[in-house]
Amino acid sequence: MPTTRNPLIRNWTPEALDDLSGKTFLITGGNSGIGFEAAKILASRNADVVIACRNEAKGKAALAKIVNLGEGRCELLGLDLADGASIRAAAKEAGERFGAIYGLINNAGVMQTPRQKTKDGFEMQLGTNHLGHFLWTALMIGQVDGRGGRVVTVSSIAHKFGRIDFDNLMMEAGYDPSRSYTRSKLANLLFAQELHRRLEAAGSRIKSIACHPGYSDTALQFKGPTGLFKALYAVTNKVLAQPAKLGAYPTALAAADERAVSGGYYGPTGPFDARGPVGDAIIDDRARNEVTARRLWEMSEELVGEKLAV
Repeated sequence: MPTTRNPLIRNWTPEALDDLSGKTFLITGGNSGIGFEAAKILASRNADVVIACRNEAKGKAALAKIVNLGEGRCELLGLDLADGASIRAAAKEAGERFGAIYGLINNAGVMQTPRQKTKDGFEMQLGTNHLGHFLWTALMIGQVDGRGGRVVTVSSIAHKFGRIDFDNLMMEAGYDPSRSYTRSKLANLLFAQELHRRLEAAGSRIKSIACHPGYSDTALQFKGPTGLFKALYAVTNKVLAQPAKLGAYPTALAAADERAVSGGYYGPTGPFDARGPVGDAIIDDRARNEVTARRLWEMSEELVGEKLAV
């Protein structure tokens, strides 16, 4: 059965945020969808916001829309999470350009893509959504503010349907775009929970916090899915989905609210967790499996060729 912690935060909205002057937030995929809306919220509270994305033109267009929302600086960083070399180059550049990162927000992702591989030969959805962010975090964790900064991992209600098959991790046999997606979002939450446990064991003040956007209307449902899924989302996005702005509330909460706790998971709390008031969300037991989380962590380190030390 799924479990949850005792609710600590309910009915959250961005009005609960304090002034964020002097705090830097680096968000992957901040040029569109949930990431862009979260960037807008943070910028409007005077935060320094760095959008990391692979498309420079789209990144610049997004920056133009948030640069005047507050008094903080807004900058762009090139990053392709499906390319290990790009991730390493971006981390090096981030170290040279930015100081301490208060919120390292792992938001970017792909959904229900046809069978594809990353530049490093990984299955695209696991490779981008989990392994790309795992390597990114491994390289950036030393830059996260040790006085209470946080790593934010954006998962999904889809994690409740995921399964990690270590014998077929790259889905070389029986590829299915939906199973691949749910597995990648389960991997996100397993990672966030394991990172929390390791930070806590190390006595670190850095937090690992996860969140999900519920069912939100973004381009994600149309960039990856094909055929029947794409046609279905054309209808359900209009009828069932909430605006991306509301879907970004959990990300802003996890990234910037001082009440957000390490190990926490935040998102909509209405029917099926798809929409509704934002607060403490339900984590399925499969995402709390410490044995699976440790094995995934160790395998991820081996695959990306980088230890994530806390």
